[in-house]
Amino acid sequence: MGFERWTAFLTKRRVLIIFAWVVLFAVTMPWALNVTKHLTPAGFGRPQSRATWATNQVARLHPPPSPVPILIENLSLSKVQALARGEHIPSGGFHQMTTDHILYLPLRGTTVAQESSLVRVVHLNHGQSQNVTQGTIGKRVSHDSSKTLAISGLLALPVLAVLLFFIYGSVAAILLPLIIAITGSELALAVISVIETHIKLSVFLTNIATFLALGVGIDYALFISNRFRSHLSRGESVDRAVVESMRHAGRSVLYSGIAVALAVGALLIGGDAYWRGLAVGGSIAIASVLLATHSLLPAIMSLMGRHIDWGSLKRVPNLGFWRRLSKWVTKRPWTAITIGFVILLPLAFFGAQINMKTPANLATMLPLNSSIRQAVTLEQKLQGSGSITPLAVAIRFSSSLTQKANWNRVSLVTRKLQTLPDVKKVASPTTALGLGAPQFATLVSRPQRFPVSLRTGMSNFMAPSDAHLVVLYVTAKTGPDNGATSNLVSHINQNLPHWLPKGTKAAVGGQVPILRSFNILTSHRLPLIIASALAVAFVVLAIATSSVIQAFLGVVFDAVVALATAGLLVLVVQHGQLGFQAQPLDSSITPLIFVLLFGLSMDYEVILLHRIQEPLRDGETPSLAVAHGVATTGSMITGAGMVMVVAFLSLLISPLEVMKTLAIGLSFAVLVDTWIVRSFLVPATIVVLGRQAYWPWRMPEKSSGGEDDSRRRYQEQDK
Repeated sequence: MGFERWTAFLTKRRVLIIFAWVVLFAVTMPWALNVTKHLTPAGFGRPQSRATWATNQVARLHPPPSPVPILIENLSLSKVQALARGEHIPSGGFHQMTTDHILYLPLRGTTVAQESSLVRVVHLNHGQSQNVTQGTIGKRVSHDSSKTLAISGLLALPVLAVLLFFIYGSVAAILLPLIIAITGSELALAVISVIETHIKLSVFLTNIATFLALGVGIDYALFISNRFRSHLSRGESVDRAVVESMRHAGRSVLYSGIAVALAVGALLIGGDAYWRGLAVGGSIAIASVLLATHSLLPAIMSLMGRHIDWGSLKRVPNLGFWRRLSKWVTKRPWTAITIGFVILLPLAFFGAQINMKTPANLATMLPLNSSIRQAVTLEQKLQGSGSITPLAVAIRFSSSLTQKANWNRVSLVTRKLQTLPDVKKVASPTTALGLGAPQFATLVSRPQRFPVSLRTGMSNFMAPSDAHLVVLYVTAKTGPDNGATSNLVSHINQNLPHWLPKGTKAAVGGQVPILRSFNILTSHRLPLIIASALAVAFVVLAIATSSVIQAFLGVVFDAVVALATAGLLVLVVQHGQLGFQAQPLDSSITPLIFVLLFGLSMDYEVILLHRIQEPLRDGETPSLAVAHGVATTGSMITGAGMVMVVAFLSLLISPLEVMKTLAIGLSFAVLVDTWIVRSFLVPATIVVLGRQAYWPWRMPEKSSGGEDDSRRRYQEQDK
């Protein structure tokens, strides 16, 4: 009754509701456009971890700029060396990669001014240059990810439009979902823009929020508008059709939307700004879409009325595929169940082998033919594998560094670090500046007594306003993603308390420890994230269908699909098939695939179960109810699934394997969920269980009078 009253209210004030949404869209647009203003570019560090503490301490230092490796393109080695001589730069730092790709590794004594002059003359001679640092590469990865989402959306749009037209047969039916998706995503970004000023969130949430809002916005609007058109085709009035579509499809969408929002919210368990951003952004996106579908959509449908069929395809081929499939499933349910599990279980077997890891060497996320990745590889070959990501050992003494005893401890820690077997070199003030402990203590207390060069050198290891903090830099012999480097981080952290006086806080910071902590935490919490998403699915399905059996089966089928999806990713990504490099699945994207799978599957599950339940409420047999449900929702559910698959597959244009992994994982999950689970497993199990399929909800018995009329009515709807 609540849906009926609310919908009746919206239809009576449809012009006012639409006008209010137009005003809301215009007012919130500035916030939506500035959504990234206060977002953090990373967010992989857990606030309570030692790695995050140490990294934050290092950020307090403000050393003077120093020369960095540079990739020079479109100039020959001889030309670059000639330009360098003109700027008094030694030619020994230039290394040829290809005919017109040169890597410059600054030699000792080279100044920032000299390097800037080199870059200037390179550009004047029509060459190009870019810094080869992990920070630059990180920005490149983020830029490529955002660019992929933008371009893939533009490429997928015409394909989606054609697909939607042939599935739903109307131009208006295409425009309506796009309106809801765009307004929902814009409102979500505006809300996030307000929230981000109070909570630390990752910039990556903007991508997932927009992606989710567009995807589910199209799905939800299609489900409701399709039901609206169905009621109109049976001769019902416009207002009644709106009410009925919201009472049935709108109710289903509300339950599924709540399930998706809560499932995405389970990412909060990840425990850092990155996962918190995805959880908050995704949940807000779903909430915004639900608001649009339950206020703006019925108002527009009421205003459009029968014009919703404008631009319709008069003769849509109807091969009766879903009607025939529904009859086959009801007659051979065990065969349907067997087919479903034969497809899923072999892949699910490989799912247990999943291995996740976000690389600390960000260059490995770029394609093998990427010039900047090749530059990093050459740099590691020339300067050592660990040179690209030194480990920062932050030490905070309880007493001031004006005391020479603390500097004796710094010298001791430096010597201890140098003796570790996996350490190549240690940069420390006690070895770099050549002073004794008494002199260091005086340098901290009375810096004006010392030359500027010494004070500048100290700024690499100490913050000018902090007389308790000193940072040492350790270069490992092995690369940042090597297990030995990870063990070195652990070994240093374990030994620092033994090397330093009581009350001193010390830990290893930097990119390697941060991502090591992120990978460990994500691996440990992934089972909890998945369990939470499954628990949400169980509760929402139980409430939506009044059935514990259907809630349990929904969780089981979701778990099987998740394992099968994991198995496919193991075979393709971890084993290096279909053009992928053999490497672990990325920790920053894999949990998201599973959470989105659980959330999106709720859309199709609730729609199907509610449609099957409608004849059961009239006392029809489970077989007829299943046949009716599959016949009337099959094309809609698989059509909506194909829309999502097209959107996901468009991400394959990305040069980044992490985006391709997201594309393959989500596409496969949606295809399996719509074509195997919803078309075979769910309807077949209901037929097998019979009147116990919706336990504890009891199916009413049908009286003999009117049985033929009811059966005829449902058969007509199926057609």
